[in-house]
Amino acid sequence: MTSPAPPKTSAAPTVRAALAAAVRSLDGEHREGQLAMAEAVAATLAGGDHLLVQAGTGTGKSLAYLVPAMLHAAAHRERVVVATATLALQHQLVSRDLPRAADALEPVLGERPTYAVLKGRHNYLCLDRLHRGAADDDQAALFAAPSTALGRQAAQLREWADDSETGDRDDVPFPVDGRVWRAVSVSGRECVGAQKCAYGAECFAERAREVAKASQLVVTNHAMLAIHALDQVPVLPEHDAVVVDEGHELVDRATQAVSRELAAAMVERAAQRAHRYLSDDAQDRLETAAEELAEQLDTLEPGARILAPDTGLRAALTAVRDGARGALQEFANPQNRERAKDDPQDAAAQQRAKGLLSEVIDVAEKVLALDESHVAWVEAAERRPAVLHLAPLSVAGVLREALFDEVPVVVTSATLTLGGSFRPIAGSYGLTVPPSPRGAPAAESGPGWRGLDVGSPFDHARQGILYVPKQIPAPGRDGVSEQALDELAALIGSAGGRTLALFSSWRGVERAAAHLAEKLPDELLDREIVPTDAPVLVQQRGDSVADLVRRFATEPRSVLLGTLSLWQGVDVPGSSCNLVVIDRIPFPRPNEPLTRARSDAADAAGGSGFAEVSVPRAALMLAQGVGRLIRSGQDRGVVAVLDSRLATMRYGTFLRASLPPFWYTNDGAAVRGALARLDELAG
Repeated sequence: MTSPAPPKTSAAPTVRAALAAAVRSLDGEHREGQLAMAEAVAATLAGGDHLLVQAGTGTGKSLAYLVPAMLHAAAHRERVVVATATLALQHQLVSRDLPRAADALEPVLGERPTYAVLKGRHNYLCLDRLHRGAADDDQAALFAAPSTALGRQAAQLREWADDSETGDRDDVPFPVDGRVWRAVSVSGRECVGAQKCAYGAECFAERAREVAKASQLVVTNHAMLAIHALDQVPVLPEHDAVVVDEGHELVDRATQAVSRELAAAMVERAAQRAHRYLSDDAQDRLETAAEELAEQLDTLEPGARILAPDTGLRAALTAVRDGARGALQEFANPQNRERAKDDPQDAAAQQRAKGLLSEVIDVAEKVLALDESHVAWVEAAERRPAVLHLAPLSVAGVLREALFDEVPVVVTSATLTLGGSFRPIAGSYGLTVPPSPRGAPAAESGPGWRGLDVGSPFDHARQGILYVPKQIPAPGRDGVSEQALDELAALIGSAGGRTLALFSSWRGVERAAAHLAEKLPDELLDREIVPTDAPVLVQQRGDSVADLVRRFATEPRSVLLGTLSLWQGVDVPGSSCNLVVIDRIPFPRPNEPLTRARSDAADAAGGSGFAEVSVPRAALMLAQGVGRLIRSGQDRGVVAVLDSRLATMRYGTFLRASLPPFWYTNDGAAVRGALARLDELAG
């Protein structure tokens, strides 16, 4: 016999009381910063100004927004969307933080808060494609060749789907090649819809959406939020508030979500999917248009911005658009309509073909109507055909209009202040008006917002050192100097390993690995440490970051050399990581098309592209890398930035002000001595 649910309390609990209950349930401790954040989040959800809240590592920011979000949803019978940038945080919220918070608040609220995770449709396995729909695709060979590695994966997916409750790619317990997953999933445009699909009643994606519609909190990602708000495609259920975690990535993720690309291979794939439904003339036009597009893209300089399509590219894009339009119209002829009506499998195949044709038309039209609000360019990798890219010059205006003008928004991260101010990040969201006084109406020129830095429970000035060797030459076109690599070896030798070294390029990783192979044994022998006690783990393209970090954490004297994927999300507390080395200030590549276009726009407006685009970008990335050092209250160590410009250039002051308040020095001998003492203490 089940016990009755506890009666719902007559008065809504305060944020303080609810947070205390949640913290107690997790055997946690009271943190003033966490409480201040939770109360500020509650004020925003109640209709106050938008909130940008910086919460350092260890603050417990997940609970600080989940608790007030649950209280708000329960009190107002409204839904709150929580958007994250990474799958790791999304998994942490759904598998750990949300269940524990819901358990703690159930007796407080008198009911259990409900929550769900919702991803893009392509993240869920499509049962129709899995069981019946692969034959019309270029991945058909995967299912026809079960003896190959990809064929075995496809067979495994069929077996897994029979037992899976979610159909979520992230729940698959074995590696899945992207080509295999594409063969068993569909985009929103390709989906025929639950009502017309033979597997509609069992559809994993539809089931996830129904659960989300019935939940008070919906956890999703930045891309889904951007598609819902910026593309105005209703992929999320109705909601009255949004919390954006990892908010320092929102602009980049939103830009990626609404960017488009077009290649001859994409047009050819559309023609292949549609060939059973097209006349010979329509098929020929589409295939000829693909050839014309390939020829024109090959004539363009890779990376150069296309301000307006030239005569040849315009003709090719027009042929592609018109050819795809003509093909799309043929699906409306009586024969094709009858086939779709009588056969659900045929209806699904037609929809997949129409979805890809529609995407081709959409991108071609956008490039033909190109203006200064978008950036177009061509990329061509070695032995790969050229691809035309299209991205918005800025998402600030549309983020403000489509998101911040619509619902109360909380944005949080450990890194939201740059140069000691929230204004650079706020401006990237379109929040260009000054913060309004608390309780005052927002200015007419934009929504009101306020910034709140709740600090960190860590004492960075006592726990860590920021070391910048002024005597080392600044990095040049060929990367960091030999002196910088010598300094890296000396620091690792003093630390006895225990080092995470972060590089801004793969070439930097390779040079450092080669240098350390020659120099590091001597440095370690000087300290009477057996060289094999400090294995050097070198990240390679395609390596599993999780596996590398796991090995680094479990082998205290190891050294991990890696590139951009290790600058964020690496959480290794303790003596395995006493030293974080950053090779250079991570300025964006000046020849990257979107960065260059944004810099040019800032220069044209009378500002400085370097100061307004490159420096804030570098500050954000640098802060993320530096944040790998202090992960707990017991951590001690050194961050060494081997770029003298951080000490000598004017913008260095801005960059250092964007970092935690470590004790700052240029004294290499003092730093090496501190590392040696930490190594001795660690044993």
